[in-house]
Amino acid sequence: MIRPIIERMSGLEDQIKELEDELQKTPYNKATSKHIGRIKAKIARLRDDAVNRAMKSGGGGEGFSVKKSGDATVVLVGFPSTGKSTLLNQLTGAESAVAAYEFTTLTVVPGAMEYKGAKIQILDIPGLIAGAAMGKGRGKEVIGVVRSADMIVVLVDVFNQGHVDVLMKELYDAGIRVNTPKPDITIKKTSHGGVRVHRVGTLELNIEEIRAILSESKIMNADILIRGGATQEDLIDAVMGSRVYIPEFIAVNKVDLIDLEQGDEIKETLAKRFSMAPVMISAHTGYHMEELKEEIYQKLGFMRLFLRPQGEEADLEEPLIIRSGSNVEDVCRKLHRDFVDRFRYARVWGDHVKHPGQRIGLPYKLHDGDILSIIIEH
Repeated sequence: MIRPIIERMSGLEDQIKELEDELQKTPYNKATSKHIGRIKAKIARLRDDAVNRAMKSGGGGEGFSVKKSGDATVVLVGFPSTGKSTLLNQLTGAESAVAAYEFTTLTVVPGAMEYKGAKIQILDIPGLIAGAAMGKGRGKEVIGVVRSADMIVVLVDVFNQGHVDVLMKELYDAGIRVNTPKPDITIKKTSHGGVRVHRVGTLELNIEEIRAILSESKIMNADILIRGGATQEDLIDAVMGSRVYIPEFIAVNKVDLIDLEQGDEIKETLAKRFSMAPVMISAHTGYHMEELKEEIYQKLGFMRLFLRPQGEEADLEEPLIIRSGSNVEDVCRKLHRDFVDRFRYARVWGDHVKHPGQRIGLPYKLHDGDILSIIIEH
């Protein structure tokens, strides 16, 4: 049983490699755009097949099922021996095994970090390696945990910052899109009429590119609505439908082992390459731990909401932590599963209201620092 699976996986990887080589050799222009779109779509389909087979093969992976808790879940992603366990201990005080050899962490170790009123679950997972998206190095279990997280911290050490490229590729191959908004593309399959494209805003893709991409998934008839523009990759992701969009940032560990000038050079290089400045830390000494916590908090997009029971003063000591963009309905669901059904109205005080105690409904979008009073049926 194992041998046929391995053989099928090798066959898929060979096909992907051939197509990637062809893609690299083909210059992009108006005449080749349709061909390039078809190749990219075919690579995406084959890669999804390979990842799905990797995920389905083998056992369940003891220790990899972690119940999410707190206001958000953050996963530490890195190669073995980058200091993830030490970092988890620094952030949360969790007891994660630490040793100077690879693959110390064989299961997912959770810890809880409290910062600015937010309770954040931090997960230390086994080190990710090249080929993890295809199932190598317990990759299927590790990738499964990463896909369910609210945020990713990519951890590398100062001597192997080149690992960031490998880790980014593994995440991408596994259908994880980092620091990227989900494309606003709606695809509705139809029984006839061919492919019809409706757009809001400027669209650089032409109809032949779109048809070529859809044909790889055997979609010959469909109504497509694209808002805000889209690339070939965006359209392919929308067709595949299995992508997850997760915020991420890079942390460079073990900066206590190099001088300041070397650290600045590494920071500048990574900032240029990935369009985001990494956080330079030492998990061993605790250097820049507060800066790391603040980055996690900000990247998660938390807001503080103060609740005011009817007829009482607001509790300004313990805020309710919610995510940016949350509305009153989101808060009701977080407080109690019955609150939405029993909801009558709410009142809000804050910098963005027309008047103090403004009466609002479930769709009202809240802001950081708002005071909210929810009135429900008893």
